[in-house]
Amino acid sequence: MGTNLLSAIANLVDDPITDIVPHYRSTNRVNSMGEALEFYVKDLFCDSLRETNATTRNRIYSEHFSYIGNEINPPDFMIKQGDAIEVKKIESLRTDIALNSSYPKDKIYSSSPMITAECRDCENWDEKDLIYAIGVPIERKLKVLWFIHGSCYAAGKETYERVRDQISSGINELPNVELSETTELGRVNRVDPLGITYLRVRGMWGIKNPIRVFEQIASVNTEDDLSLNAIMLKEKYLSFPEEDRRKIESLISENLTVEDVELPSPNNPANLLDAKIIKFRRVI
Repeated sequence: MGTNLLSAIANLVDDPITDIVPHYRSTNRVNSMGEALEFYVKDLFCDSLRETNATTRNRIYSEHFSYIGNEINPPDFMIKQGDAIEVKKIESLRTDIALNSSYPKDKIYSSSPMITAECRDCENWDEKDLIYAIGVPIERKLKVLWFIHGSCYAAGKETYERVRDQISSGINELPNVELSETTELGRVNRVDPLGITYLRVRGMWGIKNPIRVFEQIASVNTEDDLSLNAIMLKEKYLSFPEEDRRKIESLISENLTVEDVELPSPNNPANLLDAKIIKFRRVI
């Protein structure tokens, strides 16, 4: 049986671990909150939070994921015939998200030069929806977790590539400098008289924290043990298997809600998108 975002949320509601660093350190898997968060998100999707045997856990991952990546190339992992997931840890409730050389994405494409050949060839795919999984630790515990589909958060790739290409074109038109091909914005060679110095020009992208972007529809209470907000288009929600939708809706309570909302389109804020937000709070 496959997995998806609704399955991950249901697994979190069933077993809402918040002290995640000690949980994973006990199996010699992590030394930092960032590593723990990535394992935690993968285990939510695989229903393997309590699996301690490394061989069994890796077999479970292999059943659900077609690709598990690295720190340099997005995404962090991809579900077989499903969505791609990018995990981000931020240090406080108001800290923005550093994306480094990777611009925000509504989807991920197999043609992207930012992905590895292994990612491109792991299954037969052209594009995948992208989920940003964003965690906020407070006092070494996971306090806030967001799951946001990129289509609710980022514009189409043309928006970012237009700016990137304009900057790169400007650099390449500089007179009296020696340039070479690069996947970055530009590279200038032989800057000094000896010809031994070069300059790399890199883009460092960032995006506003979802707590600020979606503050009209979602709130965070730091007095709760854990706050979860998951945002997706309504059509995406309806595309999940009916069994998974029924499971989430059966969990609706004072602490878990599934709401219809309207969001400004990231491509044209004059257009409102029909969306769903799932909210969960674990009270101490």
